[in-house]
Amino acid sequence: MTRTPVMADNLPPLFVELLGDGYEVLPWDTSADSDSLRRAAAFITYSHPRVDGPLLDRAPNVKVVSNHGVGVDHIDVAAAVERNIPVGNTPGCLDGSTADMTFALILATARNIVIGDHYARSPEFTLYDPSLMIGKEVHGSTLGIVGLGRIGKQVARRACAFDMRVLYHNRRRDPAAEAEFNAEFRTLDDLLAESDFVALNCPLTEETTNLISTPQFEQMQRSAVLINMSRGAVVDTDALYVALSTGRIAAAGIDVTQPEPLPREHPLLKLRNLVLTPHLGSASDRTRRCMIEMSIENLRAGLAGQPLPYRVG
Repeated sequence: MTRTPVMADNLPPLFVELLGDGYEVLPWDTSADSDSLRRAAAFITYSHPRVDGPLLDRAPNVKVVSNHGVGVDHIDVAAAVERNIPVGNTPGCLDGSTADMTFALILATARNIVIGDHYARSPEFTLYDPSLMIGKEVHGSTLGIVGLGRIGKQVARRACAFDMRVLYHNRRRDPAAEAEFNAEFRTLDDLLAESDFVALNCPLTEETTNLISTPQFEQMQRSAVLINMSRGAVVDTDALYVALSTGRIAAAGIDVTQPEPLPREHPLLKLRNLVLTPHLGSASDRTRRCMIEMSIENLRAGLAGQPLPYRVG
């Protein structure tokens, strides 16, 4: 049986299983004499390798780029479109799991979950002290959501269950969301000034790169907590370190960094008021299976010359 060659990076066993026997998975190899690039009929970008015009020019047989995930900042979509190569992603299915993770970080930072876990396991914990590790109240607090898209709306829905006041900042107002979540539109500066928790759920674009830097941290309350579930580059890494280490803000919970991962000697890794997870936003069993299935749908459609069911460009 002739198998269709696809170039992919680090596909897990479930992906290979669902892909089936009709495909030959080639290693992600971008070297000068890459056999994978020469033969591949498609790219599957699983852990976000860079795909740009020069790379596509070296892959003469590629008909489709299928991305495992929603964000495509690692893919030059315009360059692919110029070469008549459609790009697909996996919108919708990861909204709930990413919103769950947003709230996991809110709760972990507010209630000292990570520090408390380490202390509870340590030799120092020999007596209960009710004065220990007093955290921030989550219910009834003000949550500012930057990016009230599909994921942001799921975060707002969870915030309502916590009786939180919801503020949001978008490029455009969303009257339907305002009605559904009793959400209040704010400029970015006003949202930062009023919020107890600031959740970043926006895509990475030119406009949102370093969206949160020193001037924005200066706008926030000293008791505020920053949550980043978008992309690492939305936050200025150096400015985040200064804000946390000087007490400009109280804490942060981040699932993404710039660069990713951070160098092992990076000073952020030593801060107790930072909760850091390794890009786990969509890392739940049902969501990851759904993402794989959508990636395969896009792959098969592109190879057959049919419209992609979840096309980006």
